[in-house]
Amino acid sequence: MSTLLEPSLAFVFELRVEVDGERHIGRGASEALGFTPITGGTVSGPRLNGRVLPGGGDWWVARGDVTQLDARYLVEADDGAVIDVVNRGYYVAADELERRLAAGEPVTEEELYYRTAPVFQTDAPAHRWLAERQFIGMARPEPGFVCIRIFELR
Repeated sequence: MSTLLEPSLAFVFELRVEVDGERHIGRGASEALGFTPITGGTVSGPRLNGRVLPGGGDWWVARGDVTQLDARYLVEADDGAVIDVVNRGYYVAADELERRLAAGEPVTEEELYYRTAPVFQTDAPAHRWLAERQFIGMARPEPGFVCIRIFELR
């Protein structure tokens, strides 16, 4: 019988995505639909450096303590290659945690479940590895930014 591989993660870069104020779109009594514009940002890490281009956004649906995220934006690598990013995930925060965040108190990644599963597309040979691997993101809010540490699943 063969041994099953245990998954491991390798840090590849951090996205610091600059966001504008969220726009409430609405829906019903039990959920809210909104949009958060992406206005820029940076990419830095051992495997990729560059910038987040303005013009993308995050469409989200909040149901109770859980918000389902669906972000789409572009990254321009330092060499000029453009990379399409589709980043879906979940943000889970009870009312007390939301109050702490609103008050500017620090919140750890353990307390706030803010996880994503980004998918990248590009035809740039130097960055093709992004379109051939699975990644996960560990996110945290900072004033005016969403910061996402991206890990390759090995």
